[in-house]
Amino acid sequence: MTDADTGSAAETSDGADSNGVVHLVGSGPGDPELLTLKARRLIDEADVVLHDKLPGPEIIETIPEGKREDVGKRAGGERTSQEYTNERLVELAREGNQVVRLKGGDPFVFGRGGEEAAHLAEHGVEFRVVPGVTSALAVPALAGIPATHREHASSVSVVTGHEDPTKEESAVDWNALAATGGTIVVLMGVGKLPEYTAALREAGMRGEVPVALVERASRPDERVVTGTLETITRVADREDVEPPAVTVIGEVAGERDRVREFLRR
Repeated sequence: MTDADTGSAAETSDGADSNGVVHLVGSGPGDPELLTLKARRLIDEADVVLHDKLPGPEIIETIPEGKREDVGKRAGGERTSQEYTNERLVELAREGNQVVRLKGGDPFVFGRGGEEAAHLAEHGVEFRVVPGVTSALAVPALAGIPATHREHASSVSVVTGHEDPTKEESAVDWNALAATGGTIVVLMGVGKLPEYTAALREAGMRGEVPVALVERASRPDERVVTGTLETITRVADREDVEPPAVTVIGEVAGERDRVREFLRR
């Protein structure tokens, strides 16, 4: 792969030259004003933008239909495979396109950005990474919840609630997380909420620990649902919480009550 600073063309694995470049771009939590300046410029300049639904409609709708491709859920509920997306990025770049692979949050935080970067490198395609405002920290903040707090939490653990289903066992050590005493932020964790809240309680975390579920953070229909480790599953069912949502577990979640009336919508 050509050094990104040289500005010269990348050489593909079959020996052909291509001026195409792929940008792995993070879009932040969903508010178009939380896009970085670089992300906005690259989206506007791109020939093709590959996206799923996570960047949110307010951002996706700013992209002309003729240059955007949805590589998320398709008609009939089928999902585009990661393998297809990887190959499509290579194909578009070899055609000489300036390509943006637009992802929610940050592309390297549970966004498969690392997998796509490795595939592009393997096929000799030049790429650049544009970090985004990660939902792991931005979403709690938008809800009035500090990820760290001098009185409550000196560490933050970010985990996924939606692991690769082909894994034989979970790579998340809930026992270790329960023992840290810090804040736990779970991304993509609505569907597995009963399982991991139960795992944390079994690991010794108190049932009274505050928990917040933040739906569609930064968007016009943002909603925050709160409870405790013991009650949050029932609350989520009653309130019909749906993805995308971020779960914040820890004493810091209780700080929202002190500021919620003064948060500007």
